[in-house]
Amino acid sequence: MAQILIIRFPNSDQGDAEWQLVDDAGTPAGPVQRGPLAAAAPLAGRATKTIALAPATQILLAAPQLPPGSGPKLARAVPFALEEQLTEDVEHLSFAIGRRGAGGTTPVAVVARGTLEAWLARFAAAGIEPLALYSEASLLPENPAQTVLWLEQDRLAVRRPGTLPFVVEVAPIADALALAGVIGDPAASEPESTPRALESAILYLTREDWTRTEAEFERLLARFETLKVQLLADGPLPWLARGLNAPDAVNLLQGEYARATPHGERWREWRIAAFLGLGLLAAHVAAQAIQIHAARRESARLDAEIARVYASTMPAEPLTNARRQLQSRLKLIRAQASGPDLFLRTMQALSAALPPGAQATLESMSFHDRTLDLRLSAKSIELLSPLSQSLAARGYTTAIQSSTPGKDGVEANLRIRAPGAR
Repeated sequence: MAQILIIRFPNSDQGDAEWQLVDDAGTPAGPVQRGPLAAAAPLAGRATKTIALAPATQILLAAPQLPPGSGPKLARAVPFALEEQLTEDVEHLSFAIGRRGAGGTTPVAVVARGTLEAWLARFAAAGIEPLALYSEASLLPENPAQTVLWLEQDRLAVRRPGTLPFVVEVAPIADALALAGVIGDPAASEPESTPRALESAILYLTREDWTRTEAEFERLLARFETLKVQLLADGPLPWLARGLNAPDAVNLLQGEYARATPHGERWREWRIAAFLGLGLLAAHVAAQAIQIHAARRESARLDAEIARVYASTMPAEPLTNARRQLQSRLKLIRAQASGPDLFLRTMQALSAALPPGAQATLESMSFHDRTLDLRLSAKSIELLSPLSQSLAARGYTTAIQSSTPGKDGVEANLRIRAPGAR
């Protein structure tokens, strides 16, 4: 099973990082560990890939409407689409682009180049090379019916249904909620002309942060439609890891900062297709082997049948390679015949002329110039007379060249001329 090392590092160089092994779905495969970033290097070497989560306060998340296109053309359009939200020169910023959403907007993450390069330098110094780097806020889950709040120390992350998350860093809690627009401004001297609808929210935080802020939230309960509190017993990292496959999470390592996919990760992505391809190839090879084996068996059977027919047709000739001998004989016959079917017609006429039950054996034959020369063994010479008469009735001329008494009868050399023979 593939294991992913997810590392969350703090804003400052002095703070501890935290990391955990998870599977593809973000389910924990090990405990949360904390310490110097270099302490995570051994796990990074064993994991399939390493993913880092950067402080959300340093990254702008937006979802502008971008023109159709991809690659450099789309990248050039991003700064113009976000110019009202940027406070630095675009030359000092790195823009990362996500997958276009169903509503036509495209998630974009913006970070200062100096900040991004400093993060990567910290990883390099620790001997770790992350394959992807996300804003930690981009992994906040989306709840279709409630506003999701995540409080960690003085940072409040907010995600409303259908929107990207954002972070405010203000104290006290009431001011942070008001700045985020979750509740009305508690410092306003006059009531709003149109009372705002109260929001239903679910608040995620650690037990330590809840102990510190419980009294503040209890004073603010009347400003919410509902407020549900969910304590993160193991800290925020396992909870954030569940959002690794979020469709609007944007990897900051793009363009000049992109990292090559490890071979192990590439193999993991393609191994199912590779196994299927190998299975199909093995099945094809097995089917071909079966067909070849069956063809060889059929060829052997045909060779045996050819040998049997040739031996019975040409008993006086020694049998060496029946197939080649028969092919040579047929080739000679075709070369000598006036037409390709003449030999077969002559043999058909001979077969029809032999009386039923005739005891005669064909010892040898040759065919040339429309003439069939036969050497026959028969019980008596009288058999040849009706044979000659029957062939004559079919237009053939028959002549007995010679006859010799034999052990079991008589051996005769017979010449049969087809119609038109000279």
